[in-house]
Amino acid sequence: MSLGDTTSGVTIVETGAGEKTGSYVDWAAIIAGAVLATAISFVLITFGSALGLSLTSPYEGESTSLWGIALAAGLWLLWVQVSAFGAGAYITGRLRRRAYDATEHESDIRDGSHGLLVWGVGALLGAFLAVSSLGAATSTAANAVSNVAGGAASAVGGIASGAGNAADNPAIAGYVDRLFRGQAGQPITPETRSEVGRIFTSSIADGEFKNEDRDYVAGLIAQNAGIPQEEARARVDQAVATAEQAEQAARDAAEAARKTALVVAFFTAASLAVSAAVAFFAAGLGGRHRDEGVIIEGLGIRR
Repeated sequence: MSLGDTTSGVTIVETGAGEKTGSYVDWAAIIAGAVLATAISFVLITFGSALGLSLTSPYEGESTSLWGIALAAGLWLLWVQVSAFGAGAYITGRLRRRAYDATEHESDIRDGSHGLLVWGVGALLGAFLAVSSLGAATSTAANAVSNVAGGAASAVGGIASGAGNAADNPAIAGYVDRLFRGQAGQPITPETRSEVGRIFTSSIADGEFKNEDRDYVAGLIAQNAGIPQEEARARVDQAVATAEQAEQAARDAAEAARKTALVVAFFTAASLAVSAAVAFFAAGLGGRHRDEGVIIEGLGIRR
């Protein structure tokens, strides 16, 4: 409205009622969209976890490979992030109160910015859910590989941790029991068992079981178990080969888990980047539908 002042000749211009005087950020709409996005993520991730468990099995040959599980988890996470943040950002765009002091382009930018804020808040709210779910999936896959390897990782871990008291360590004790198994001979003293355990542990840890150590252990076995030296040496060679296979299986499982973690981390970062772009677009779409008065009926849209 314009009013002319006849005394001073000054024209006073009053702006319309639609002028925005506060913040342009509508936090109520942002929080509403973020809550919706988090809820959708929780439902879809829970469903995806159930599907992931169906891909694993403790029985050899019946479980999907670790790479397959990682790829499936990454693709599912991408779909979850895009769907959840797209829906949450669209709702925010429809709920945001528009300030009629900007051009259509500026209004679209503000709607899209609200979508990015939904993405940021939702990512913070859902970070714990995403990390815990992916951790569970990776742990499940790693357990399956460990079961297939026959507990090799546990055995090698026991060897590494039992250097100080080898005779009392279950992993080492099993090897020693098999080495000294016999029908006759001298009673096996705790000192002898501990000495053999220490030799076995240090040799495996060093990556080499020297011939002099093998001969010495074989001599103790022959003396205490009442068996020929050749048979005792064969027992030592078999035990060393079994331990080396267990160590290699554990290393392979650890390397597979490391590579799987890299794939999952890449998909996590990629899905977050893609979902941010989707949130910006979805919020802008919701804002345009708000301004145009678009009515959504069922799965159709009517203008």
